[in-house]
Amino acid sequence: MTSPADPRDGAAPPADPGLKLLAVTACPTGIAHTYMAAEKLTQAAQSRGIAMKVETQGSIGAENVLTDNDVNAADGVIVAADKDVDLSRFGGKRVLCVGVAEGISDPGGLLDRVREAPVHPGGAASAPAGDARVGDTGGGSGDGSDGSPGPAGARGRERSAGYKALMNGVSYMIPFVVVGGLLIAVSLALGGNPQADGGLVIPDGSFWKHVNDIGVIGFTLMVPILSGYIAYAIGDRPALVPGMIGGWIANTGELYDSESGAGFIGAIVTGFLAGYLVRSIKLIPVSRFVRPIMPIIVIPIVATSALGLFFIYVIGRPISWVFENLTDFLGGMTGTSAALLGVVLGLMIAFDMGGPVNKTAFLFGAGLVSKSPEVMGMCAAAIPVPPLGQGLATLLRRRLYSDQERETGLAALFMGFFGITEGAIPFAAARPATVIPANMLGGAVAGGIAGLASVGDNVPHGGPIVAVLGAVDGVAMFFVALLIGAAVTAATTVGLATLGARRSGQDTPGADAAERPVPAQRVAAHSASGTAPEAGPSAGEPQAAEDAPGAAGTGPEGGTAPEAAAEFSGVLSGYLSAETVREQLAADGKEAAVREMAELLGRSGAVADSEALVQAALAREEQGTTGLGEEIAVPHAKTDAVTAPVVGFARSAEGIEWGSLDGTRARLVFMIAVPEAAAGDEHLRILALLSRKLTDPAFRARLLAAPDEGAVLAALAEIG
Repeated sequence: MTSPADPRDGAAPPADPGLKLLAVTACPTGIAHTYMAAEKLTQAAQSRGIAMKVETQGSIGAENVLTDNDVNAADGVIVAADKDVDLSRFGGKRVLCVGVAEGISDPGGLLDRVREAPVHPGGAASAPAGDARVGDTGGGSGDGSDGSPGPAGARGRERSAGYKALMNGVSYMIPFVVVGGLLIAVSLALGGNPQADGGLVIPDGSFWKHVNDIGVIGFTLMVPILSGYIAYAIGDRPALVPGMIGGWIANTGELYDSESGAGFIGAIVTGFLAGYLVRSIKLIPVSRFVRPIMPIIVIPIVATSALGLFFIYVIGRPISWVFENLTDFLGGMTGTSAALLGVVLGLMIAFDMGGPVNKTAFLFGAGLVSKSPEVMGMCAAAIPVPPLGQGLATLLRRRLYSDQERETGLAALFMGFFGITEGAIPFAAARPATVIPANMLGGAVAGGIAGLASVGDNVPHGGPIVAVLGAVDGVAMFFVALLIGAAVTAATTVGLATLGARRSGQDTPGADAAERPVPAQRVAAHSASGTAPEAGPSAGEPQAAEDAPGAAGTGPEGGTAPEAAAEFSGVLSGYLSAETVREQLAADGKEAAVREMAELLGRSGAVADSEALVQAALAREEQGTTGLGEEIAVPHAKTDAVTAPVVGFARSAEGIEWGSLDGTRARLVFMIAVPEAAAGDEHLRILALLSRKLTDPAFRARLLAAPDEGAVLAALAEIG
């Protein structure tokens, strides 16, 4: 069942040389599954005499791209993907959409099912990740960030689809936040002139003023970008324009008589509204003469107009009302406890990071700078807490964050120093239920301490920079408030994220709770794996026997491995060497196996920090299992814990529970580690080459049946 190219030979439908099929495979977190599915589909098609071309959409982009001629000549299309795939080019063709797991586990079944698949109507459409697909694992989308495990069933798929749409927007927004924030911070640091009151002013017309203006543009664009790409993930290309324009409207308070826009929270609202509005419009039946202009003219114009006017006249009014009433509320608190006012201001500053609530608190404090600098001091202490706290969290628990998030965390620390609260927005947008409460708690603590200590700020700005420049009264307590607030935010974020990850882990393959129903599958898998090396590869075994003498030699048993190791020059550009090969793993669990593999990679001399490598590999596992099925696992990491690319291999006699797509335990474990600087094509090339070779059942059988290290090295030499 796990090697569909072979078992179906006898029962497969008659060969149909005239049948032409296409396929698209895609995985959201890497390309190992992408290429495994592509190879499985290709093998199954070849065994039946079916012509097939497979387009792979991995992290390095689309390869073997399907042309218009390919589509015109095709009889059907299989889309095996856990991410959005544009289906508009397949109009008039039978299209079967499934998860990438099915492309690996049942390629033969997909070849049968695509013949009866519905005909795609054409026009702009996509196969959204997380739709009702048999075998869709969600690519590890039980995000764990907010404690949502992403259970099976309709409800879980809807949550997963919404989460992926949100993350699509966040991923496109992050570069704008980082570029805009850092340009603003750098321009202030290098081009700002200190004022007598402690502030910084960049002279008009200067070079650094222009750099600052470019940064402001980046910050201005980040909100519509977030909204637009959330909408795009839901409604495809026709939703991009209404999503972006809706986000711009949400961020422009003047359009609905508010002194502040709705910020990133408003952008999330408009993004989802635009996406689902466009999807609804697509369901309206129209004449075939009108259909060609629907995605490029009718849908964008109708959706943009409807969404824009709805926000201005319906949603915008309450936002303006909230802004005005919050200002009155704060004005009424000026005579109460300073600590209480500081807590309230801290909560507001940290809530929406540039939105109406944040702006209300900031403008309230800025308006009292000359009369009561203590109020601005409360705001100034709370302003940098969200970015500093989130940046600190990425340093405290690196394994909870992706590489991109860790890089964003470093940028957030820099922005926090200059009082740019928006540096925390990418984290809040991705994990609102975790990050926003943590930000608010830290902001409240910082504001309350500043209020108790009567910290004063004489300029309408916040962050450590104002204290460094001498604008703060009570500098020591200002830094105490700021640091305690940031520490509270970081600790709360890490705690909530860890709890969420544990809770979601109970519902995902490979977690402790998932081990209970597995034994029956393990027995079946072991039976299959136990016979495959002996009975299955009757054609492959002689080849292994021929290979073994050349590698192991005929001398004494104790001398075979050293001789083979001396002859083994390495494969995968020399990244997999004899020093990084182990005949048997001692570990019986995934984390222990990752640690043992990291120790094995250390033999190469390319590992600078073994623990950091382990954490990076485990963080990758949290994004989605690297268990590929067929008793294979390929843990991998992009980290500067290694100084050069390195690959290791080891076997497990009993197999290790890895959360594999087909339920089998991993007996063949390859580990890949690549430094950040070389993490692009090289990392993915290694993954692709391994994935393709590992689809060969005879090669896997030789690896499993190899009697000693010499025979293992001989089999590995086939990789090239």
